[in-house]
Amino acid sequence: MKTRHYYSFAISLLAMVSNGCSNLSTDLSISETPMPASFQDHQNKKDSASVTNINWREYFADPHLLKLVDAAVGNNLDLKIALQRIETSRGSVKLANAAMLPKVNLNIGGGVRKFGLYTMDGAGNASTYITPGQLVPEHLPDMFIGFQSAWEIDVWGKLENQRNAAASTYLSSIEAANFVISNLVADIAVYYNELLALDHALDIVRRTMAKEREALEVIELQKEAGRANELAVQQFHAELLNTQASEKNILQQIAETENKINYLLGRYPQAIERSKEVFFTETPHKLSAGVPSQLLENRPDVRAVGHQIEASQFDLKAAKAAFYPNFNISATFGYQAFNPEFLFTTPASIAYSVFGQMLAPIINMKALEAQFNTAKATQLSAMYNYQKTILNAYVEVANQLSSIKNLQKINALKKQQSDALKRSVDVSNDLYKFGRATYLEVLITQQSALQSKLELISVTKQQRIARISLYKALGGGWK
Repeated sequence: MKTRHYYSFAISLLAMVSNGCSNLSTDLSISETPMPASFQDHQNKKDSASVTNINWREYFADPHLLKLVDAAVGNNLDLKIALQRIETSRGSVKLANAAMLPKVNLNIGGGVRKFGLYTMDGAGNASTYITPGQLVPEHLPDMFIGFQSAWEIDVWGKLENQRNAAASTYLSSIEAANFVISNLVADIAVYYNELLALDHALDIVRRTMAKEREALEVIELQKEAGRANELAVQQFHAELLNTQASEKNILQQIAETENKINYLLGRYPQAIERSKEVFFTETPHKLSAGVPSQLLENRPDVRAVGHQIEASQFDLKAAKAAFYPNFNISATFGYQAFNPEFLFTTPASIAYSVFGQMLAPIINMKALEAQFNTAKATQLSAMYNYQKTILNAYVEVANQLSSIKNLQKINALKKQQSDALKRSVDVSNDLYKFGRATYLEVLITQQSALQSKLELISVTKQQRIARISLYKALGGGWK
């Protein structure tokens, strides 16, 4: 009868716990905005090909740039940190796998026990022979050598879900490292092109300085001949000083940009080897963006957040399983004796035990509910973050496509402007020689020509950076 009462109590307990878990749903969803079928600037294009299919070594064909990227991949500190996060996640997977297996330990120990005389154990020992003719000693030694084992039976899948969550986190850490590499290569390419642009700007400024020195010498000779005044000399001199200041400013920008690259390479400042001749060369690759759905496969940040959603789903299921009873089995097997002389006496000294138990949460249910709600909020946050990452990826691509399209038009106009101002400089000089133009007109024309050339370099730089940014936004080629 007592046994029946125990079984009835256990069944009632299980029913009570199960009823408390019936409203813990793990099927979560959020409203999603469908991704457009094409990018904004390519509404009528159905081409699924993309520059992401081009390996970055082929896309960035400059050998100096490739050498810098190789050095950065081996030495960049942020990338090394990301790789260590992968190792941390790999260790978590191993721990989760080990939690599903029985734990077996070697136990070697000993001690002494003394029972009070006026206790059941003490009174029994005082009249019991431990060996023929020898009573149980008042101070009873106890030695054991053998194995101890404990195993939690994963009835509800809690441990399996924890293992799957750790595996998804591991995959997310790998994609996060790939995203670091993507940003690293793109940043180096951007800074490298900024260096090339600064080199060309420096050349133009120095050529302009040479012409301004010649013009200053001419105006000084004209002053001596009475054809110009001191005001003209000072104006030309001031313009030369301004150009010299521009040269120093560009040199400082070159030094800072080189240091940015060196920082990404994980090394102290040094000169960056480069070839500025490639700056005005057109890329041989067709800039095709493909279709937006390819972002889900190609961008490492999107893939990383996708794995984070998987991990949060498994964590939520594990949090739900925590409401159910745990089933544990523990066992020991070895040799036990009060005297080392009898420790390995077989079978008399062989000792073993097997114990099973069920642990069902009762009092701490509120804590489990808080843990479940936290896991639920984490999963919803991961879902929203996934939608945010996809939206950001689409906007990045759309921005770069628009930028490339408009910069191409701006570049054509700037070339025409630069050619026109170059001709105007020659015309203004000829007119000044014949007294048909003032020195102020010559100065203004020279200033406009210099500014136009610098703007053309800036637009060309923006075009090259836009191609790099598009390649990065599409998530391609970093394999």
